[in-house]
Amino acid sequence: MPRVLPEPTPETRHFWEGCKAGELRLQRCADCAKSYFPPRPFCPHCASRNVEVYAASGEATLYSFVINQRPRPDMGKEPYAIAVVELTEGPRMMTNIIGCPQTPEALQLDMPLKVTFQKESDDISLPLFQPAGS
Repeated sequence: MPRVLPEPTPETRHFWEGCKAGELRLQRCADCAKSYFPPRPFCPHCASRNVEVYAASGEATLYSFVINQRPRPDMGKEPYAIAVVELTEGPRMMTNIIGCPQTPEALQLDMPLKVTFQKESDDISLPLFQPAGS
């Protein structure tokens, strides 16, 4: 069974186009200067519609995680981490951690991470995170 993939919308198209190009794109409010995720046409901090898209650093730390011991059929048979990472720019995003054992011993809170992109289709590359330096 193939993995269920997101469907880009007009509000999220810039994000998915960035992922396809190997770039993590966020939005930032031009009025209050706060970055945010997920994509939307207005700032969730001050409600301004004066927002811009920019390339984020792709650096993050592990904020929280759970190890799914009973994966859905489209996610394989092995346990995997469902994580929330805190991007250097401030926003948090849900993702998966790859490139290390999927155990509590290997997944340490606040560990430095770096984004990588996994091509799933011609249109979708998923932003996943791996330990920095790996």
